[in-house]
Amino acid sequence: MPREFPIGLTPPDWLVRNLRAQPAPVNRPAVIRAAIAIPLPLAIGLATGRPEYGALAAMGALNGVISDTAAAYRIRIPTIAVPQLFSAVGITLGALVYGHGWVAVAAVTGVALVSGMISTIGAVASVSGLLLLLTCVVGAGLPMPGEWWHAPLLMSGGGLLVLLLGLLAWPLRMGVPERSAVADTYRAVADLLAACAVGSTQAYDDARHAVTQSLNQAYDTVLAHRARHHGRSPELTRLLAQLNAITPVVEAAPAAHLSGTPLPPEIPQSVRHLASAVETGCTGPTGLELPAPTTEAARAVDHALRHTAEVVATPDVDPRGIDDRLGRPAALSIRTARALRDVTLSAASWRYGLRLALCIGLAQALVSLIPVPRSYWVALTITFVLKPDFGSVFSRALLRAAGTVAGLVIAAAVLAQVPRGWADVPTLILLAPLIPAFTPRGYGYQTAAITPVILLLSDVLNREGTALLLPRLVDSLLGCAIALVAGYLLWPESWHTRVGDRLADAVDDTARYVEGAFGPHPVDPPARARMRRRLYRNLSAIRTEFQRALTEPPPTGRRAAAWWPLVVAVERIVDATTAARVRVKHGATPPSESEATQVAVQLRELATGVREAETPYAVRTDLTGPADSVLEPLRQEVAAARAITSPHEES
Repeated sequence: MPREFPIGLTPPDWLVRNLRAQPAPVNRPAVIRAAIAIPLPLAIGLATGRPEYGALAAMGALNGVISDTAAAYRIRIPTIAVPQLFSAVGITLGALVYGHGWVAVAAVTGVALVSGMISTIGAVASVSGLLLLLTCVVGAGLPMPGEWWHAPLLMSGGGLLVLLLGLLAWPLRMGVPERSAVADTYRAVADLLAACAVGSTQAYDDARHAVTQSLNQAYDTVLAHRARHHGRSPELTRLLAQLNAITPVVEAAPAAHLSGTPLPPEIPQSVRHLASAVETGCTGPTGLELPAPTTEAARAVDHALRHTAEVVATPDVDPRGIDDRLGRPAALSIRTARALRDVTLSAASWRYGLRLALCIGLAQALVSLIPVPRSYWVALTITFVLKPDFGSVFSRALLRAAGTVAGLVIAAAVLAQVPRGWADVPTLILLAPLIPAFTPRGYGYQTAAITPVILLLSDVLNREGTALLLPRLVDSLLGCAIALVAGYLLWPESWHTRVGDRLADAVDDTARYVEGAFGPHPVDPPARARMRRRLYRNLSAIRTEFQRALTEPPPTGRRAAAWWPLVVAVERIVDATTAARVRVKHGATPPSESEATQVAVQLRELATGVREAETPYAVRTDLTGPADSVLEPLRQEVAAARAITSPHEES
């Protein structure tokens, strides 16, 4: 019999969630790039008699490896190159204030404020802000070798080496990542249609969430630089058309799921066949053999799938109309102006920046008052832990401490057994690939992989050997403590503001979606498609935020768990609305406008309740209408959402 542990010894759920490794495939090209880009600069430095220069360039390559997250080649250029520019600025500013006492404290604190604020713009800006602060802290804490311009030049060169290695295969693999992203979306849709036949609501919900994530990733990959390329790249136009063409199939899936009639297995098999055609770039007849539909839902799926097959088979796509479902892209200058406006006017942007600046300022002031060897490590720890858009501060502090301990064990073995010099190169060849391999597994695993690499490179600069291990552990724990106290426990930011208000906004958007589909002033199909895509993208982001909150201890984790069923319920409401619209399109009787208005009113009341309550509470459900109406499943989902109660509610 399996051994049972006493209830008191069972680890809390939030701790288990934090320590569990995330399943993720290994990015083999990124692993190979890391194995070359980080050791190579050090080898060149050793060969030329300037190992300290090689170590600086290798640190820049490490920054490039951290930035190397994009699949599409044209996305890879700004994703890696732009952060290197900020890295050069950061190391220059840090080096200029090195040894200047409180001037250095003020300068690094100001850079922390800017870093936190620009992190809210987007993924590239987030990594740029991270490297800006990291390199500024290093420059302010370590004496840089050579002239003032050597360090930024060497670190930028190391990062650009990663970019160069990442672009080597572009002439041979041009368009392959984009086609793979679209094909993966088709396969996710095939899994969704297969889940319609299983009869399991949980399996369908999981498959629908996977489709949302895949669509988000595919659109982000294909639409990179759309304002510059759109209308001039036939390949890009085809991929956009193919992504748009799968949308009606996704919209028809809820109708098939709610119908209760399993789809024939030929349906998901046909979608997988189309996915193969997309991935290989084949055009021409697809040879699909679809069974004759017998229900409204089956007719909707059949009609949508045949349209998708036509688009996949078409070699030349008219670029006009592609924007109908996506919205027209704004010019680069307009997007930049909007981003700057959002950064300077957003309360969240200032809140993130001030929180990061407060903690960095405290760390810099502390190490200025108390002599701490290599004090920059305290601020480095805070930078990684308190990066506001990277997840739960509590979780990252916990995982940072655990990952640092694991990384120091590896570093101790390396520094004690491996002689300094050329032996460092094969050691880095073995250690560097662990960074991209472990990063998708979780922050603790990433920390454990980065720690020995950065300590080995630091040892090349300061030659302290194993003597730096214990101070690094103390510095890391001190940084985690500052982040937890000043950036988490004392910061006036409630769970409800971070998560509850975003969920309430999504419920309000759902009410507008219902009115846009069936209200007195319905919107056209392309606008409806944009509303649905925006809703699902927002709900996907809310899911991610909830999962972060679930890793925090009570009361935050408990509140997130209490509200979690409502997130699922809102997704099902969106599905039910889409299913009803599809049924009407394929022959069902349209509902009255009053039915849709009634549902929208109930949703807005629910949104108000979410904004005002810290825990879920039961609310009245006053939804009536014909039992045979296409909106009956929607009314049931809204009633279920409004009936979600707190565990402490009186019966």
